[in-house]
Amino acid sequence: MSGGDVRIVVDADACPVKREIADTARQFGVPVMLVASYDHALVPEPGVEVRQVERGRDAVDLYISNLIRPGDIVVTQDFGLAAMALAKRATVLSNRGQRYRNETIDFLMASRHDQAKARRAGGRTKGPRAMTREDRMRFQQMLTKVLQDMQDNDDR
Repeated sequence: MSGGDVRIVVDADACPVKREIADTARQFGVPVMLVASYDHALVPEPGVEVRQVERGRDAVDLYISNLIRPGDIVVTQDFGLAAMALAKRATVLSNRGQRYRNETIDFLMASRHDQAKARRAGGRTKGPRAMTREDRMRFQQMLTKVLQDMQDNDDR
């Protein structure tokens, strides 16, 4: 797999697996682009480019959406960005290693809408549970599998 064929684009504002992404991408020679608002201090390193955008509710998501091309791997926990990336034929992973798919994104978006409605009505919803070492390992295994599958398809 050549690095120009695929890249990993990361919604980096609240991404807890940036180190795992960089380490795994390096093994496959795949470039990584971390996109975050200026509120977050990110440091580029070999193979990892940093792009920072203005702060704003959806500034990072819109920037990434305009950047995505077919074949990219996008890492995000935002269902809206995941839906846009899927529409652009990208592979999309959550930071816990869940692979978003066209068949399930509508359900996830509807759930997000229902939770937002409940919060606006004064209800409380649970936030995500704390990341564990197992979550990080699951993510890294899924990213490795996706990259390995892409590499295997290139070899054919």
